[in-house]
Amino acid sequence: MPHPLDSAAVRLWCSLALEALGREREEIDAINVYPVADGDTGTNLYLTAESAREAVEALEGAGVGVGVGVGEAVRAMAHGALLGARGNSGTILAQLLRGMAGVLAAAEGAECSGELLARGLAEAASEARRAVAHPVEGTILTVASAAAEACDGAGGADAAEVARRAYEGARVALEATPGQLGALERAGVVDAGGRGLVAVLGALVEALSGAAPARPVRAARPVPVVEECATGGPAFEVIYLLEAEDAAVDRLRERLDGLGDSLVVVGGDGLWNVHVHVDDAGAAVEAGVEAGRPYRIRITHFEGAAPVVERVQRAVVAVLPGEGLAALCEAAGATTVLVKAGESPASAELAEAIRRAHAHEVVLLPNAVELRHTAAAAAEQVRVEGVRVALIPTRSAVQGIAALAVHEPERRFDEDVVAMTAAAGATRYGELALAERQSFTSAGVCQAGDVLGLIDGDVAVIGEGVEGTARELVDRMLSGGGELVTLVVADDAPQGLADGLQAYVRETRLAVDTVVYAGGSQAPLLLIGVE
Repeated sequence: MPHPLDSAAVRLWCSLALEALGREREEIDAINVYPVADGDTGTNLYLTAESAREAVEALEGAGVGVGVGVGEAVRAMAHGALLGARGNSGTILAQLLRGMAGVLAAAEGAECSGELLARGLAEAASEARRAVAHPVEGTILTVASAAAEACDGAGGADAAEVARRAYEGARVALEATPGQLGALERAGVVDAGGRGLVAVLGALVEALSGAAPARPVRAARPVPVVEECATGGPAFEVIYLLEAEDAAVDRLRERLDGLGDSLVVVGGDGLWNVHVHVDDAGAAVEAGVEAGRPYRIRITHFEGAAPVVERVQRAVVAVLPGEGLAALCEAAGATTVLVKAGESPASAELAEAIRRAHAHEVVLLPNAVELRHTAAAAAEQVRVEGVRVALIPTRSAVQGIAALAVHEPERRFDEDVVAMTAAAGATRYGELALAERQSFTSAGVCQAGDVLGLIDGDVAVIGEGVEGTARELVDRMLSGGGELVTLVVADDAPQGLADGLQAYVRETRLAVDTVVYAGGSQAPLLLIGVE
């Protein structure tokens, strides 16, 4: 018996779509040859769908799940996809859901009719095309349009029948994509993004009918091919969320279109997800700054075509709160996850970073107390795939730097982990921060604007000036001894702060060395490590 398209069906759809993309992730990655053969479309769609599911579950967990209409549930799904959208296809999937949500919001009562679902699918396809600067046939856009067209004239069909028609239309269109796009024809594969959309629509059919439809014929893993778009195209993929007005986004589209290709801008109502391939990643980010407030910025360097990557024996994955620290650790051979102060990556993002390291053995450095459980969950996700993962519970980036400094991949894995753990544990960590409001702390009452000096996570010093508070913090951290002081300074720290602290340590403690690193624009004001 068909199930009505209500909020419960949307929750089930989210779960089934995530399961389907999880099953087919590697297969979809393997056939990813357009627009860049970087082998990550399946992974990007999975991460996008995971964010969508989390948003729907949060709607229920917040106590508003009971009595929620289908429109509100799909809006939550679309918003979650927008926040977590990855890659070209993931960004387009987010806009497909947004287009559908705009129509389904008009559903009377808690359920959606078949006719309204058909209209939602049509609007989804149109919205997705409008979001892409230069739509190309033979892609996920073609498959989405075919799904919508297959529902024309559905008349009084229920939602389950409309979903089935959309799935069949998408499946037929997917099989035709090699004849529409040369890159696919030369590789002998169907479009990866379209394949992912078929999986998502198949999950909708299963959620509404109770039976999974027949899956498309599995495409064989292609012989790695080097497409001209992979070797001669832009060098970087840039993705960020953006808070901006509509007029500013229109100007942003024009500027980014002149900088590169594969431009997709999705969203609305002041929040957007921007995706573009460019040679000048800095210019793409600067364009976002001019338009509004970009954040969760991700920049990926295309290494050319992506044939099967040979696994290395061992790698280190580190979470870091600033591009300067990320560059430092990348130079030391680590795979990095860049986070903005006050924000935390999801376990799926950490798990994907572990996979991206392409190693049999991985040492994971979360570098934050609050990421301990998230990092543990990510490690478990990847262990079942046969990767040996050791989680070192580093609580600050300076502990991560200390651990990475003694990393020796030639050692036995257990010995390396022990040495890195010992180095991290022997490093006391401190931080300068500005108080946002009056509060009671372990060092007394602070006022908004006070400079707080934290040692091992607890407030130890409350001061008025940055340099004076930093000196007192260093004194306290060195009172128990120390041989090396590491200073990580943010771009917006007062000029001369690092030089002044270095001189102060030299004058007051002759036997103590100092080293200074630039944290970048997203780093905390000042991080201090004492070894």
